Amino acid sequence: MSSHHIVREKQEPALLVLGLDTFSDELLGQLLEWSPTVIVTEQTGENVNAYGIKIDWIISNEFNDHLQSDIKWMPAGSDLIVETALKYLVTHSYPAVNVITDELQLKDYLFFVDKIDVVIFYDNKKICAINSGFSKWKPAGEIIEFLSEPQQLHTSGLVMLSHNRYQTTQDGFYSIQFEQPFLFVAEDL
Repeated sequence: MSSHHIVREKQEPALLVLGLDTFSDELLGQLLEWSPTVIVTEQTGENVNAYGIKIDWIISNEFNDHLQSDIKWMPAGSDLIVETALKYLVTHSYPAVNVITDELQLKDYLFFVDKIDVVIFYDNKKICAINSGFSKWKPAGEIIEFLSEPQQLHTSGLVMLSHNRYQTTQDGFYSIQFEQPFLFVAEDL
């Protein structure tokens, strides 16, 4: 017996590909499993096309449709590429986006973290913005790293290893409480 799943448009996180130099093919396949909206840059379009992945949008200041047919063009203008893509996704009511990048500038995401769920894959890490009261199940020994400085931090299920680096103490849920609106945290892939 086979199971069939209907995936509605925008149900899965969009995929913004800013760089693939250090990203695993296996994880890329997992992110593409449910056919997300795929947005690339001029620089990453060739690599994504070489994988045979259907591209929906290309961000560029000049339209170039030589990669695939039916690619839509998103002019970057004077905005940063990240800003252009996230503005589009927020405006078109996407609830979430996975971003693959070779360069990390967290400041580029600050304006958007309360408008869309952003998960950034960078340097064998999965990075996201969390709110106070966040909890998640993890096996014992997993590393959690704060990429922004927590204020009035209280944790459960974590032990500090070094400044802003923690480890889960046992299989189960860990939780984090803090004062600011959100924190960026990183987990090893």
